[in-house]
Amino acid sequence: MRITKLGEEILRQVAEPFAMEEINDELRAFIDEMFETMIEANGVGLAGPQAGISKRIFVIIADDEVRRVFINPQIISTSAELCDYEEGCLSIPGVYENIKRPAKVTVQAFNEKGRPFTLEADGLLARIIQHENDHLDGHVFIDRGDAEFAQKTEEQFKKRAEKALKKRAEKEAKERKIAAKKAAAEAKKANR
Repeated sequence: MRITKLGEEILRQVAEPFAMEEINDELRAFIDEMFETMIEANGVGLAGPQAGISKRIFVIIADDEVRRVFINPQIISTSAELCDYEEGCLSIPGVYENIKRPAKVTVQAFNEKGRPFTLEADGLLARIIQHENDHLDGHVFIDRGDAEFAQKTEEQFKKRAEKALKKRAEKEAKERKIAAKKAAAEAKKANR
């Protein structure tokens, strides 16, 4: 599974909710892949848009090491108390910023079995829930920080995305050229 990066359109879209019948074995296999990708990337959370689907889902493993799945999550309350914490994001590698968020949240969601649950969270768990839930609404953590820093970061990643796209197009063109030469050589061989 490839993690989408800042500059890709899907990260700025509002994700669609799952229908209950979509919570099935196919989705559970996808969830396993999300966890695997997140762990491999040394992350603590991964949202659907980061995994390439514009759907309302995220997975997290906070400091308590519990694997949690949130399908169609809704944050129903937040504390008035705020706290600062340096955040990063798998979709914005190498970028960190202190972000102020509510210290506690209450969230309702469905788990991977389609069962509803309500969770009251504080500390790192509350922060990760808010960070990942933002992804479902088309926001990234830099949107909550310094506007100038966010703009510079967006521009930097947009240039990276354009460069990667150009490189990919050049590679594909080169591969097509090689394939065409091979096909011509095979055709020439066949006509002898």
